[in-house]
Amino acid sequence: MSKYDDLPREQLIELLKKRDRTKKLGLVWERDEIEADNAVDANFVAATIIPDLSDKPAPWRNMVIEGDNYDALRWLRMTMAGQIKCIYIDPPYNTGAKDWVYNDHYANPEDAYFHSTWLEFLFRRLTLARDLLTEDGVILVSISDEQRAKLELLMDEAMPGMRVGSFAWRTRTGAGEGGKAYFSSNHEHVLVYSKSEFKFRGTERSFADYKHDDGDGRGLYAKDNLTVAVSYDDSRAGTGFYPIMNPTTGVWYPCNPDRVWAYVSKALAKKGARIKSKFMEQLISEGRIAFPTDEAVRTFETTEELLEAIRSGDVPQSGRVPMLREGLPAVPVSREKTVDFLEFWVGKPIGYGTVRYKRFKNEFKKSAQPISSWVTPKSESADEILDDQPVSGTNDEGAKTIKAIFGSKAFNYAKPVSLVRELVRQSTGPGDIVLDFFAGSATTAQAVMELNAEDGGDRRFIMVSSTEATADEPDKNLCRDLTAERIRRLNAEDDKKFADLSADFAYLRCREIEFEDLDQDLAPAEVWAALETLHRLPMTRYTQAPWQEHKTEQQTLIFADRVSTELLDHLRGLVDRRENAFVYAWAPGQITAALGDALDVRSVRTELVGRFRQ
Repeated sequence: MSKYDDLPREQLIELLKKRDRTKKLGLVWERDEIEADNAVDANFVAATIIPDLSDKPAPWRNMVIEGDNYDALRWLRMTMAGQIKCIYIDPPYNTGAKDWVYNDHYANPEDAYFHSTWLEFLFRRLTLARDLLTEDGVILVSISDEQRAKLELLMDEAMPGMRVGSFAWRTRTGAGEGGKAYFSSNHEHVLVYSKSEFKFRGTERSFADYKHDDGDGRGLYAKDNLTVAVSYDDSRAGTGFYPIMNPTTGVWYPCNPDRVWAYVSKALAKKGARIKSKFMEQLISEGRIAFPTDEAVRTFETTEELLEAIRSGDVPQSGRVPMLREGLPAVPVSREKTVDFLEFWVGKPIGYGTVRYKRFKNEFKKSAQPISSWVTPKSESADEILDDQPVSGTNDEGAKTIKAIFGSKAFNYAKPVSLVRELVRQSTGPGDIVLDFFAGSATTAQAVMELNAEDGGDRRFIMVSSTEATADEPDKNLCRDLTAERIRRLNAEDDKKFADLSADFAYLRCREIEFEDLDQDLAPAEVWAALETLHRLPMTRYTQAPWQEHKTEQQTLIFADRVSTELLDHLRGLVDRRENAFVYAWAPGQITAALGDALDVRSVRTELVGRFRQ
């Protein structure tokens, strides 16, 4: 019996259409598309708060979620689609080592589809993660050099059109082993994919060179390069090779034959020509050209005198490049006329200084400059670090931080907090939400806590981690004992290094429920956790009150597990006070029958299932 025999006609047609669209270029891996499509909606995912494992008093603004990250992402897509500003993940690197709970199913090196199962594992999670991003959101993914190419192609599939680029960072120093080729890889990558409105914050621009002021009201400016790296005999030079004159002094300046002017002369341009920038003559008249003020000026009275100076090197130079030399083409003085090069310069005062372009400080649209893709190690000296480069420690820093918090090596391969902190700093502002669904040792949570302590921000984090329990270790719980525990210890830490770090969090546990069992099996506490998250409210404990209510200045959220006369009277009070209220019930018809459409009343099942299956 074929696996296709029981499929409905519509699904078979869709499968054929997908096969017709099979790509000829790009990443291809073995996958069961029907199983993959069905997996997202195979069942419902619920999450409930475990108060005893949460930290600090409610309401809780941060979350630690225990469960398979595929289930957690499905729950988050139902409750937080389009709300996450930054996702950072450090997924398993597909090495075949038994260092993660999914290894046997997704990364078994004896499997003929070893790479395909790893790719499919990540693809399902990345497509869900994509739906969580805000319109200015970004996802950052750490990966080894060995797996970088495959993962980048995979992300192109999962997030088409969203590629930004990648960071390269030093993972270690002084590695001795070199493998078969005596080649030691000491770096990893962080792939960057984002929605259309995302921009890194950049690095603070240095204005040290903006120290000149003509007193004309335009303020400070720097003297910038006025040439481009194109030789006079290059076809791209166009009409960029010509002399210019300072109209105030009458001094002439030759063009560097190896670097022509960046701006075209109007006198030489084709009649009616349109250019993207301004003509040189216009820039000079507007005072945008900085002519030298303290320089040598010399006039050669004969061609022989000029030739002697050229041969002795006594002519204007750019570095060691003479600006005047033999064999250069005739000098254009108009569109129709040229003059022999040496003959042109005879009798003219020639300036030996460098003509520059005035770049005014007040014309910058942003006070920051773009961030470099090169992450510089902390170990480098300060004079080796450029202004636009983020700075990070190596993996050794991550190991030392774990030992400082837990007193032992409680987790392998932890990323340095400094790396994640700088990535989050560049990607977020105060009030943004950061998600890590391979949270492991909660380095991302600590990075968020450190940033908030530094700038007074109120960024929130969501850490997702599994128990990693196995048949050999059925009581193992990585999420409880490492992910959440690191944050608890940071909250309680008196050490000067960590004393200012603090973050409340709700500890949630995920479980799967069959759709047909929702009405009976979905607990009120699970409904309440979903509704508070859906309405962007900090999380609170579910109590056994007749109804659950969360009131803020902006809205009132009510969940009625049962409808009673007391509830209806309470709701009438909300109507009278004209509060912005959202009411959820299993049987909303009972409420609307009594109150009409005076309130926004919604069905629990319809709302949650509808969002889950979006």
